[in-house]
Amino acid sequence: MSDLLTLYDQYERFSATSPDVRREELPHLIRHVDLIGHSGTVIFSRLTSECADAAIAEECRYFQSLGQELEWKAYAHDQPPDLVERLAAHGFALDETEAILVLDVQNPPAALLAPTPNVKRLHQVDELRDVSAIKHKLGDNRPFERLAYELERAPDYLSVYVVYAGDLAAGCGWIRFPKASPFASLWGGATLPALRNRGFYTALLAARVQEARVRGWRYVTIDASHMSRPIVEKRGFRLLTYATACNWHG
Repeated sequence: MSDLLTLYDQYERFSATSPDVRREELPHLIRHVDLIGHSGTVIFSRLTSECADAAIAEECRYFQSLGQELEWKAYAHDQPPDLVERLAAHGFALDETEAILVLDVQNPPAALLAPTPNVKRLHQVDELRDVSAIKHKLGDNRPFERLAYELERAPDYLSVYVVYAGDLAAGCGWIRFPKASPFASLWGGATLPALRNRGFYTALLAARVQEARVRGWRYVTIDASHMSRPIVEKRGFRLLTYATACNWHG
């Protein structure tokens, strides 16, 4: 897995970009400046114990000057080993550590190749109302303007799916396809609590994996919470590393 982790760092972190950010490369890190919202990111860093604290302080000053909050995505194999603790000492709030898992879509389990007739891919911005309805019921009241922006400006980059129980939107999830990368990435997977354990999450997973397979992507990744990790591992995903989103609000 070490070679795959190196590949992941190169494409999903160091050289990664997206339609809604401006990538800025510094000698020791890669930052993404938010072009449509107010939350920048440090997606990759290669620091030492001697320079880490100064680099963290500088990134806080930089994003504060832009009027943006900052998410620093710290991975378990990043240096220095105590990077997360240093970020916390600088006032960053720590999210739950997530497992980064990967699936080789050239050889997925049979369950992810099954037909998904109850899953619909959304093509119009106004169709995102079903995503908003699902997330609202789960306590997430964001307007999802980033999804709308990507869906409208870069439809080849983003695919959004909703799974239905009859006419009811039961769950949702999306997948992003970065150019020149062997990795597509899964995001936002969720099912309404009353409709869980009925195969809806797996159907959403299958629809997105099948699209990645058809479009020629080699791997699919997911930042898995403690809830989703057992499900995706059961479907063939393997652990690659761990990551902690560290958030600074100025």
